[in-house]
Amino acid sequence: MSTRGNTKANVKSAALAALAIGALAVGASYFRKEAVTDSHRLARQVILRYTFSRAERPIIVLGDSITEASTLPRSLCDHAVVNAGLDGASTVSDLGTWLLKGLNGRRAAAILIALGTNDALQGRKQEEFKANYGSLLAQLRGATDHLAVVGIPSVEVRGRMPPDYQAETMKRIDAFNAALPALAEKGGATFAALPPMPAPHTIDGIHLDAAGYAVWEDAVLKGVRGACSTH
Repeated sequence: MSTRGNTKANVKSAALAALAIGALAVGASYFRKEAVTDSHRLARQVILRYTFSRAERPIIVLGDSITEASTLPRSLCDHAVVNAGLDGASTVSDLGTWLLKGLNGRRAAAILIALGTNDALQGRKQEEFKANYGSLLAQLRGATDHLAVVGIPSVEVRGRMPPDYQAETMKRIDAFNAALPALAEKGGATFAALPPMPAPHTIDGIHLDAAGYAVWEDAVLKGVRGACSTH
């Protein structure tokens, strides 16, 4: 074979090798992300189990990263308040099973569900959202005396949230929020409406800043106060 032929073959081999390495890198990155997500989910479940073991009939706030990053009070009307937020969670995250494993047969004074932001960001259809949310309510109904649902906060054109994506996401959030009161009633839960947020109310278009949390946490605590009347 000529030198020119060898050169072409070497270039082709190098290109194929580069593509293979790139594919492996992407695959490795994906699996690392999945592994980190699974690891965080398991670690949070273990911590919850430890927390529940020393909390008699806790008030639980179940949600996504907005919940996980919140600074809820440690107690309310003599019940421990437990933050059961999980970064990245949505209605397809099987949070009911995740939480019940942490409870390990214990009963909660109240469970409030704060989900929907990631469903909207991921473009989930309305019917799927309603079906998933209804299933979660049914799964948790037997684990508490007081089940509640809080509205989904709005997203802003801020940080990495461009105007077109914000507009599409808000259409879904508005539709989800419109469906939540009926979903809550059907699922034996109370609905805690979320008042309009100040502008701005996020640090990045999605996650709440101090002003946003002031509104969100007030609505959450109002949503779980039903547990106090049965104390």
